[in-house]
Amino acid sequence: MSETPRKKIGLALGGGVVRGMAHIGALAVLEKAGVPIDFVAGTSAGSLVGAMFAAGLRASQIEEYAAKLRWWDLARPVLFSRWGYVSFNQMARWLVKEFGDLQFRDLKYPFAAIATDLNTGMPVALCEGRLAPAVQASCSIPGIVTPVELNGLLLGDGSLCDTVPVDTLRKMGADYVIGVDIFPPLVRPNPSPLRMGINAIEILVHRAGGGVDDADCLIAPKLGGMSYVRLSKQKEFYVRGSEAAREKLDLIRSDLGLPVGERLSAQALP
Repeated sequence: MSETPRKKIGLALGGGVVRGMAHIGALAVLEKAGVPIDFVAGTSAGSLVGAMFAAGLRASQIEEYAAKLRWWDLARPVLFSRWGYVSFNQMARWLVKEFGDLQFRDLKYPFAAIATDLNTGMPVALCEGRLAPAVQASCSIPGIVTPVELNGLLLGDGSLCDTVPVDTLRKMGADYVIGVDIFPPLVRPNPSPLRMGINAIEILVHRAGGGVDDADCLIAPKLGGMSYVRLSKQKEFYVRGSEAAREKLDLIRSDLGLPVGERLSAQALP
């Protein structure tokens, strides 16, 4: 009798600027538990972390790189631009400097970086060609960061249309999708028009693409109200990501048909 093939697992890493450090905490838990990942898709900060993971880096290695990153490594101001105040060209250069000018075909795992076609508002799953400009496009917040012209399209941050890219992973072949949501909305204390406006934007981004509802398992670190830009919060983001992932391990085990409470391994999976 032949063994039943195990489910193919996809990992959807959502957008959230420097909150992306929470992705690394979640990855560390999944890695330690032996959860096998077959496909990866990332939006914005999730595309940066996802690209490094898909290239074959372990969570501990990604954490080391992230701990040394500063905004100057990723962004530079631009003068007299109609498109934004900063450019993420430096992010693309950093990726090439650290990992080489990788093509998607060079990656260990099938990977897609999600960007938004700024002329149509439609999601674009970038999964061919050079990796660095695709990640740059996925992270480029319109109005703040200059967009990227790629494959004849004007591209910006994927969080505008698909924050947690679950649907892309299903199209790639995933049977079971684990999503990591780092963009939860929160009504701030002492409301003001500005704070309520921020909350409204968070709600729109959080719901974009429907991935938070469609994931088979959603890991949702408690990040509501926390900073999107303060790199000094990296350790706290990491811890909250790992805590949220640990809370979901029994669900993942159950969904994969394994005894709850036992360590997962690629060999043990059905």
